[in-house]
Amino acid sequence: MPGNLPPNSYNRIVPLIVAFALFMENMDSTVISTSLPAIAQALGTNPLALKLAVTSYLLALAIFIPASGWTADRFGARNIFRIAIAVFVLGSIGCALSQSLEQLVLARIVQGAGGAMMTPVGRLIVVRSIDKTMLVNAMAWVTIPALIGPICGPPLGGFITTYASWHWIFIINVPIGLIGLILASRYIPHIHTEPPPRFDFIGFVLSGLGIGGLAFGLSTMGLEYLPVTFVAVLLGVGAVAATAYIVHAGRTPSPILDLRLFKLQTFRASIFGGFFFRLGIGALPFLLPLLLQIGFDLTPFQSGLITFTGALGSMFMKAAVTRVLRYFGYRTVLVYNALISAAFLAACASFVPGMPFAAMIAILLSGGFFRSLQFTSVNTIAYAEIEPGLVSKATTLMAVAQQLALSTGVAVGALVVEFTLWAKHEAAMGVYDFSPAFLVIGALAASASLIFLRLGPDAGAELAGRKSATSATAEERTST
Repeated sequence: MPGNLPPNSYNRIVPLIVAFALFMENMDSTVISTSLPAIAQALGTNPLALKLAVTSYLLALAIFIPASGWTADRFGARNIFRIAIAVFVLGSIGCALSQSLEQLVLARIVQGAGGAMMTPVGRLIVVRSIDKTMLVNAMAWVTIPALIGPICGPPLGGFITTYASWHWIFIINVPIGLIGLILASRYIPHIHTEPPPRFDFIGFVLSGLGIGGLAFGLSTMGLEYLPVTFVAVLLGVGAVAATAYIVHAGRTPSPILDLRLFKLQTFRASIFGGFFFRLGIGALPFLLPLLLQIGFDLTPFQSGLITFTGALGSMFMKAAVTRVLRYFGYRTVLVYNALISAAFLAACASFVPGMPFAAMIAILLSGGFFRSLQFTSVNTIAYAEIEPGLVSKATTLMAVAQQLALSTGVAVGALVVEFTLWAKHEAAMGVYDFSPAFLVIGALAASASLIFLRLGPDAGAELAGRKSATSATAEERTST
């Protein structure tokens, strides 16, 4: 036991250290979203063009995450976790020193390379260190401190951007990263695993080209920043590479992304249902600050004070997740909560002049409450049928799907706004140009319930601490 910790403390300290990484990453993403208009003005570019800075980070995550499981098995999860934190901090310093959009995008890619290893390897450490029956509680410990990032991010980023300079919002990661490095070195154990098979380099290249080409191509559609022909080439290369990877994965004994895991019903539902839910939710941190600052003419600080309430609602739910899942079960929660969360997301379309800010805050607070329940449920149900030897592969594939969904969500949200402007023959964004985007992404999030509906009633019973119908019947027969 690291640091001579008692078992109960160990079950908390390891998730809390991993939460340090999630805190840094989540705060970084919410800080930059709040500051987008100010950064765009400083760099002399369109605020919508700055989605490249958002999606380049998410794409770097999706491209490099496939290698995270293999590197953790080969070089040790603790070592890779510490290296990832250091790379993320270096990327943050690069962002702070950026003087152009190109420099900012490159620095965000470096950040993404660090985050690609930091978050999934951290989650892998938790899953391997904690008993499956304690996984929901452990994930709650991971997520609660990590949610402080989105809570602090918008008002802190808005305050710094309004009263100082946007460059300083990235420097916040430096002391946090250093603390995370020290704690990881002291308390995270070295987890022994079987040596991994040979690295699937061909699969790594194909998956990177496929994910990067499709997602980055989608994110640049409608922008004048890149030629239309180049965007078409990106999409074409991505589609061909993705198809080639599927063929390659079927012929390779140990592919870098093991698509055979989709045979497991709970894992399949977590990936595909989670993808559509995150696709809708992923656009929210991008669209909402733009709406409040451009549509309502609020300062970044004022905008941040409103947007952070969504994360505050998430904090309130975390303490109740275990009890809710135990009482209702995964299937019921995932199906109905997806619809409730999507309704609050679509309700952001009602944010127009004359609407009281108190009503906006109530919608965001309630929406964050239910989104938190959905995220924890989706993240944990994925491991319901995963054997110990497949944990790293499952974590890697799940992390890729998550980041691809978030990147696509930003692209879809921006595309709907751009299409609305095109249909109205206007160039400047106004408050009413965001309403269609919120309705579209709300519908996409709601569609996830159709996938979760296919889950069996006993799905994830062990994780939720519920008796399955089979075991209950067996007990009844025994008692009689």
